Amino acid sequence: MRSGQILWPTDFSETAAHALRYAIEMANLYHVGLKILHVVEQPIGDQNFMILAITPEELAKSMEEAAATKMQALLEGLKTDLPITTLIRRGEPVEQILEEANSKDVGMVVIASHGRTGISHFLHTNVAEAVANGAACPVLVVK
Repeated sequence: MRSGQILWPTDFSETAAHALRYAIEMANLYHVGLKILHVVEQPIGDQNFMILAITPEELAKSMEEAAATKMQALLEGLKTDLPITTLIRRGEPVEQILEEANSKDVGMVVIASHGRTGISHFLHTNVAEAVANGAACPVLVVK
């Protein structure tokens, strides 16, 4: 743990920003770097049905560019001397986060929980829960 980076997956939500404070604290505690990951989900559309005015590939690229802009703004707002790596990936969030979490250079994941309960918990993918269950390293879920 002490030599691996802290992975902080973000969807740029307020809850994720709250978890960032914990990620920075853990990185400072262990004197390791911070790895920030945002996953852009692949848009679904069928050109034959003309659901999208642009192709899913064009929409995904646009979403990646928007994420890069948000990531840059986030980095400009951070006041830390930690080494920071940023990643923007395309795909299914749980799968991409776990792929990164289970890499050799990650020692801990600090992820936000959206705190869904009841029927909402069953209807929506619980990313934090899936990451906590699938990661080989420790996972801190922040409420």
